[in-house]
Amino acid sequence: MVDTWLIIGLGNPGPRYEATRHNIGQMVVDELAARRGEAFRAHKANARVAETWVRPGAAKLVLAKPNSFMNVSGGPAAGLTRFYGIDPDHVVVVHDELDIPFDTLKLKTGGGHGGHNGVRDVAKALGTPEFPRVRVGIGRPAGRQDPADWVLDPFGATERTTLPILISDAADAVELLVDEGLLAAQQRFHAPRA
Repeated sequence: MVDTWLIIGLGNPGPRYEATRHNIGQMVVDELAARRGEAFRAHKANARVAETWVRPGAAKLVLAKPNSFMNVSGGPAAGLTRFYGIDPDHVVVVHDELDIPFDTLKLKTGGGHGGHNGVRDVAKALGTPEFPRVRVGIGRPAGRQDPADWVLDPFGATERTTLPILISDAADAVELLVDEGLLAAQQRFHAPRA
């Protein structure tokens, strides 16, 4: 039996949203596909998928971007787990996180959704919150801006200078989580940067 992992990058569909903070999960999955020269194709589970490997002879990766809006990401997630026969402990959800400063990663398995409706819907659809998450910090807005508007804004000019590094680090974190486990990934990515 091949060790198969489903990596779901949360976000919203269409060009209006692709460069927004809420779509950083999909940006990370795009990076994982680009590293392997893979293209996404339509899947009957209302998602776009690319099948690849961590590296030759290692775990298989099913990279996925739901075609649904963020708040209803659970349907595509559940459809893909059924299609590929993947248990929730092998479903890695990559998503934006308001409560983590920009340019910071946190990894965990299970727990609450922290008000993130995409994560809430995936947990409901899978019937459990016990799946690994790569939480990519976007920080909270300054001043009185509504966080619901903030997440749908593009990254600012200053953020865009370090965004490629953050996306690359998050892709590295996914690979390490799959390859060596959650603890190894946490030990590497939770440490303060030098």
